[in-house]
Amino acid sequence: LFRSAKPTPRTQMSLKANQRFPYNKDMPLVFIGGVPRSGTTLMRAMLDAHPDIRCGEETRVIPRILAVKQMWARSSKEKVRLDEAGVTDEVLDSAMQAFLLEIIVKHGDPAPYLCNKDPFALKSLAYLAKIFPNAKFLLMVRDGRASVHSMISRKVTIAGFDLNSYRDCLTKWNRAIETMYSQCMEVGYKRCMLVHYEQLVLHPEQWMRTLLKFLNIPWDDAVLHHEEMIGKVGGVSLSKVERSTDQVIKPVNVEALSKWVGKIPADVLRDMPVIAPMLAKLGYDPYANPPSYGKPDQ
Repeated sequence: LFRSAKPTPRTQMSLKANQRFPYNKDMPLVFIGGVPRSGTTLMRAMLDAHPDIRCGEETRVIPRILAVKQMWARSSKEKVRLDEAGVTDEVLDSAMQAFLLEIIVKHGDPAPYLCNKDPFALKSLAYLAKIFPNAKFLLMVRDGRASVHSMISRKVTIAGFDLNSYRDCLTKWNRAIETMYSQCMEVGYKRCMLVHYEQLVLHPEQWMRTLLKFLNIPWDDAVLHHEEMIGKVGGVSLSKVERSTDQVIKPVNVEALSKWVGKIPADVLRDMPVIAPMLAKLGYDPYANPPSYGKPDQ
């Protein structure tokens, strides 16, 4: 692939080193996603602590370009126009592969295994699975009541979510996770793994062992101590502007599991099974405030 981008100090070393790790559409990329405030940053920090894996900060451009591609595919009129112009699906797919690879490879340090964490990129999970045949997907799942309380209390703006309304945010949470979950199921368990945030923080070693086995990446204890690798060479690089950065500097902890209890309006709690049917589908009791998530490892 072309290497004509003007190097910045950060990418200067990466460009040289990337020649050591050739990259192409058949490489075993890892994509982490889910609804924001579901533990995607924690997941990528834990993987980033592994000496052979680099995820890095959110690129922000990847979900946007995927959304544009989806828009073209949805409009039959636009599809006819593109086909007439010779801009066929094959042309677009190879252009998307090249664009996404360049971003994933060059926005951070080289490594034997590369991963990308942009939460909403997994709204295009099935498409990514098609254009990257050996990629695997980690879909982070969290009790939607906790995710929504987190975005509202921390004022985390997410396009389309009305932070003044628990009802609206839970409705949007349900729609987003349903889209990603159904594509994860469609792609199948050999390529997409559901990771429950609650179980990851309650039983980190058990889940990280299962997860690395799923990714065919050798075990390394460093994944259980990501906080020690922050800012170190080959460790965890954090963004000054991402909203989860102040939380992932801490070791894995269970503090955030039930913070939402007592904060959601009574009328919303009453209608919970109707507003967010995905709660029950993902194993969360919509009537329990809070449900029992389990006991943490000692």
